[in-house]
Amino acid sequence: MKKTYAFMLALILMMTTLLSGVYFAEEKRISIVTTIFPIYDWVREIVGDGNAEVTMLFDSGVDLHSYQTTAQDIVKINTSDVFIYVGGESDEWVEEVLATATNQNLVSINLVEAMGEAIKEEEVVEGMESEEEEEEESSESEEIEYDEHVWLSLRNAEKLVQVIASTLAEADPENGDSYQANATAYIEKLAALDVKYAQVMEDAAYSTILFGDRFPFRYLVDDYGLNYYAAFTGCSAESEASFKTIVFLAQKVDELNLPAVLTIENPQFRIAETIVENTQAKNQKVLSLDSMQGTTATDVSDGISYLSVMESNLETLQAALN
Repeated sequence: MKKTYAFMLALILMMTTLLSGVYFAEEKRISIVTTIFPIYDWVREIVGDGNAEVTMLFDSGVDLHSYQTTAQDIVKINTSDVFIYVGGESDEWVEEVLATATNQNLVSINLVEAMGEAIKEEEVVEGMESEEEEEEESSESEEIEYDEHVWLSLRNAEKLVQVIASTLAEADPENGDSYQANATAYIEKLAALDVKYAQVMEDAAYSTILFGDRFPFRYLVDDYGLNYYAAFTGCSAESEASFKTIVFLAQKVDELNLPAVLTIENPQFRIAETIVENTQAKNQKVLSLDSMQGTTATDVSDGISYLSVMESNLETLQAALN
């Protein structure tokens, strides 16, 4: 597999070397390539109209945990001025692409690294199925796994938008003042929504949410002091919950008298529905929070934005906590 990937990279890099002479010779707007939708939308807010060409790689609904690199994507990255990605375990493919890039002027931003000491380790809470249980006995020096879902916190977004704006201003100083001004205005909107979130959590009847699904919202719940239970970690590849997990989560719903069981965005609510079926009341709502990992190009053309999704998520949380 590695030999095949290396061969593919060699061919692609030969292609991009030929293309780059034409690409960089032209007078052009700064070219920015992002992986997932939240980064793409932040960048659009920062650059405004007409100052940059912004491309989103993950535009087909496949989330970052399942993404497979294409030759076309590698060409886009290698011929861009700035490449912005999440970082973390799901983006390990990026390191090889960047290490072999022929574009020596390419600037990259790793959001996990940009978080600095504010990055959190992925955690396994009570009742959650861990993919690593079988490996614990044989692994003496296991690497720390960080929670890469940094975009699902408005407070993280404020920090990361500023990092991106500063980097873009350095890469494109002619438009640097505009980028910084746009970022400041956008951060004010993020901060205003953060205030709304804090107020909703303060007024809520409950302080715990329960997920019959993966749980990528660790940063969000920590921002507002919420507790949580979930079937799987945020980066889990599991799709089947054990009977033990179902029973534990159903009992927690009963114990805490929770009005809802949550999922992330997807058409399959089977685990959440099974949890509800195993509660005493069997009448809890099944609600979805959007982690923005499956946002498509069609969603973008329909006008979806990071702020609109986070506003919708707030409405869902309000329903789940009251």
